[in-house]
Amino acid sequence: MSNHLKEINDFLSRIEKKNPNEPEFLQAVKEVAETIIPFIADKPKYIDSNILESMCEPERVFMFRIPWLDDNGRIQINRGFRVQMNSAIGPYKGGLRFHPSVNLSILKFLAFEQVFKNSLTTLPMGGGKGGADFEPKGKSDNEVMRFCQSFMTELSKYIGQFTDVPAGDIGVGGREIGYMFGQYKRIRGEFTGVLTGKGRQYGGSLIRPEATGYGCVYFSEEVLKHRGDSLEGKVCAVSGSGNVAQFAIEKLIQKEAKVVTVSDSGGCIFDKDGIDKEKLEFIKELKNVKRVRIREYAETFTGAEYHEGVTPWNIACDLAYPCATQNELPLKDAETLINNGCCGIFEGANMPATADAIELFKSKKLMFSPGKASNAGGVATSGLEMSQNALRLSWTAKEVEEKLHGIMKEIHQNCIEHADADNNYVDYVKGANIAGFVKVADAMLAQGAV
Repeated sequence: MSNHLKEINDFLSRIEKKNPNEPEFLQAVKEVAETIIPFIADKPKYIDSNILESMCEPERVFMFRIPWLDDNGRIQINRGFRVQMNSAIGPYKGGLRFHPSVNLSILKFLAFEQVFKNSLTTLPMGGGKGGADFEPKGKSDNEVMRFCQSFMTELSKYIGQFTDVPAGDIGVGGREIGYMFGQYKRIRGEFTGVLTGKGRQYGGSLIRPEATGYGCVYFSEEVLKHRGDSLEGKVCAVSGSGNVAQFAIEKLIQKEAKVVTVSDSGGCIFDKDGIDKEKLEFIKELKNVKRVRIREYAETFTGAEYHEGVTPWNIACDLAYPCATQNELPLKDAETLINNGCCGIFEGANMPATADAIELFKSKKLMFSPGKASNAGGVATSGLEMSQNALRLSWTAKEVEEKLHGIMKEIHQNCIEHADADNNYVDYVKGANIAGFVKVADAMLAQGAV
């Protein structure tokens, strides 16, 4: 990278000038540029066509007002977005996030990452992302329904099964997908696979809820196999307690690893005895049904400790699975993980490790997989749901999981082929970026300046 420092800095300066005050987006672009610019230096077809800069510019962005009525009869206003980043290899595909932190920078970063992630799956899907600065927590079901209906009333103008197929993300689960699908069907008068993550009763796929967490564990298993190791007996720290974390824990239990942490925005649980199937079912009830804080886990199971306002990264572990949100794992926590003996970090969330934390992991030659590779199982299974909808078929859970497992193996192999790999270390960041880039860039070149 040092031989191309000027080109990288010049490129990033141009991107920053066009996208001021968008730190998350610029962080994502920087991480990609540092590997792609050296890669394309001797490939004039990419340089002459200015492909990387084109990939950093969304094809279109929608921003809109969302008025909705609360239970007190007051009109509330939120802001909605849809970033349609790149459709070179297929219709836009990416989740919807409902959270007060949602802004254009975060959604552009997520959409940009989605382009590479979707390319890695080998399925024909472009990249997009959307959402709103709405907080579902603390709202009644009726308030969430009215918000989702208002949101979809506007969003429905810009999406479709062959144009843009959203899914869930933080704050958007089965309940929200159901309300939005119903409103889309009501407005458009058609029953199509315009959303993924749907309920099983109306076109959803088996294994879709599990897919991101399962896929992350499958990817980590491949990384360990490449080193002649396995998950069995490994002590694992998992952050988050939502969909991704729950099913990462479930698959780790199946693989006979020992998971000792789970967390939410309030704090962290440390269970020295490990989380088993019974305890995991309690977590699912706590978060998916009661929608309350994780601290109740420590009030129920003896031996478990609740640490207010801290993350799991000060707990000794062999492997870490950050499954909560972006930039949750900063440099200081990365140093603590390493000092406590952690040898592998596998991103279940989108960009959970900060740039300086990633550099530290790479400098220490630890096993590290970026989210665009290790959390691609979710969107891969969304792609499988799209296929089932198009074919008017429904595959069994076993069939879908086998396909998911095969996709994660293929993503790992593609990373190996494009990384600087030897028997002891693989730069999965470089491998994932280049593998994702090549497919999209070649498709863009074939389609001309569009």
